[in-house]
Amino acid sequence: MTGPHPSVAALRTAVRAALDESEIGTRVWVACSGGPDSLALAAATAFVGRKEGYLTGAIIVDHGLQSDSAAVADRAAAEVRRAGLHHVFIEKVKVGREGGLESAARNARYAALNNRMDAEGGLSPVLLTGHTMDDQAETVLLALARGSGARALSGIPARRGRIIRPLLSLRRKDTIAACQALGLDPWHDPSNYVSDGPKRSALRAKVMPALVDVLGPGVVSGLARSAALLQADADELDRQARSAMGASASEVRGDEWRCDMLAALPDAIRSRMIKMLAENLGAGPLTAAHVVAIDQLVTGFRGQGGVALPGGYEARREYGRLVIARPSPRT
Repeated sequence: MTGPHPSVAALRTAVRAALDESEIGTRVWVACSGGPDSLALAAATAFVGRKEGYLTGAIIVDHGLQSDSAAVADRAAAEVRRAGLHHVFIEKVKVGREGGLESAARNARYAALNNRMDAEGGLSPVLLTGHTMDDQAETVLLALARGSGARALSGIPARRGRIIRPLLSLRRKDTIAACQALGLDPWHDPSNYVSDGPKRSALRAKVMPALVDVLGPGVVSGLARSAALLQADADELDRQARSAMGASASEVRGDEWRCDMLAALPDAIRSRMIKMLAENLGAGPLTAAHVVAIDQLVTGFRGQGGVALPGGYEARREYGRLVIARPSPRT
């Protein structure tokens, strides 16, 4: 008697490990597009759920960005049921344009996923996504190209809140092999592999193959390892920044922070603290350029004006204090 295909076994092991601390009866959802990554994840989750006593299901988001998106969503639902998940929902969303199409689609997708999870309830619900090591490597490269800091370079977290990503240690080729072994027919989004499409698609179609050709196949795992190392560093620096915010709370007047107090902090802590301050007030998400410009108000003030921030906010320096607020209406 032979066991499952190695890729199938690897996915099941990854899902079981990711859910190791979950109780029997936990509601486990899979975010599924119908592609090989999420479809293979759905099959592994269905198997582990039966063995471990989890309540499993899938949520498919129809972004409505293509003329056949409804048909693609229906096809994904049918394949998910073949994979073993029978509690399946299709959520239709309207994607805006704020922050760019890719960002707007991601925001709409996660809003729909969270809304469905909340509506269904259940014991400690969690959401599994099919991000792989290849996605991690692509994310790190995009962050490098944007000149991002350690938090962005640390890539996709394995867990954040109730979202879990079990497949970050596995390659995209593993999910494709698993689908083939299980007789599943995943949908291959043509926009994922076009060189003139979105930046991530162009990266996948042109840049990653070129890097692998020059540096060897280990470049993907190397980028993923770098992300994992930076994740621990970024977590600790964020912890120190939150600690500094708490320790300095007595020096705060409303939402105004003393610039001399901020300037005395180490650069790595101050930059994180500035980002947290702004985003906690509703400004954001901030880019590295925003943080640098705000930091200049604190450490390099030469009478410059305020810094415009996302969300209609502004950072400015007034009487030695950093103020982050909506601009006062002009009279």
